[in-house]
Amino acid sequence: MKKTMYLCVVGLFSVYTHAQVGVGISIPQTTLDVNGKTTLRRELRVGGNSTQVGIAGLNGQVLVSQGDGMSPQWKTLNVTFMEEGQYKLINSYLSSDQVGVTSLSNGILGDSVYKNSIGDDITDATKGTWVKIAGLENNFTIKNGLNRLTYQFQTGVEMKASTASASQNVSFTCGIFRNGKLVAVRPDKISSNNNSEKNGIQDYIFTLNYTEPDVPVGVQKVEVACRKINVSNNDAQFAIGRNVAGNGNLSNAFTLESAFKIDLIEFVTYQVN
Repeated sequence: MKKTMYLCVVGLFSVYTHAQVGVGISIPQTTLDVNGKTTLRRELRVGGNSTQVGIAGLNGQVLVSQGDGMSPQWKTLNVTFMEEGQYKLINSYLSSDQVGVTSLSNGILGDSVYKNSIGDDITDATKGTWVKIAGLENNFTIKNGLNRLTYQFQTGVEMKASTASASQNVSFTCGIFRNGKLVAVRPDKISSNNNSEKNGIQDYIFTLNYTEPDVPVGVQKVEVACRKINVSNNDAQFAIGRNVAGNGNLSNAFTLESAFKIDLIEFVTYQVN
């Protein structure tokens, strides 16, 4: 009789310690398995134990999983929630360069190409003799075809007239290429007009800003290149992204450096499982 009672007690404790409660389901898979809607009348507390109640979190915090077998934690987000249909900044790519372009200086004629079109190949000499600013190359992958790529390029340009008192100019252009194809371009001109006080040297800041919509999914290689279009005097010195030779320390590679920023912005959608 004692043996029978002992076995019954053991059996009862086994059922108690391994009990699983199911709501709306006949065979629960976890300690509490709810198949249906849940209404909480008050706060949700997590991380408690047998001697201490759990933490209810602060107003505005979200509950973040810590993985299997771990209690979730309340976390404060430093970003705003995005609504479906908005655009969200995914990544920014920053690069700078102080080497610049010096191979288009005195003795180098312009290519005399006055027009470019979107999609021109960077290697097509009939579309201009492009020289890359090597330090501004960026490589990244786009995973969402609903996007915007925003380009922001800035560089210093410097020329030195062959004669300090002369009025000379250089026409040039810079463009942005994605996977070897032109996506943005802006022509410009720098002039030195009787600039004897600075020994014929003229500095200028060139900028190019553009937003490209719906760039295809996949690996992207983005580069910046410039070219000389025309020059009034072939003996004039010319440099992009750094100083010309013999400028008397009026500027340097740091003050004229090139900077390039790419913002990848994607369309917000929510997948319903």
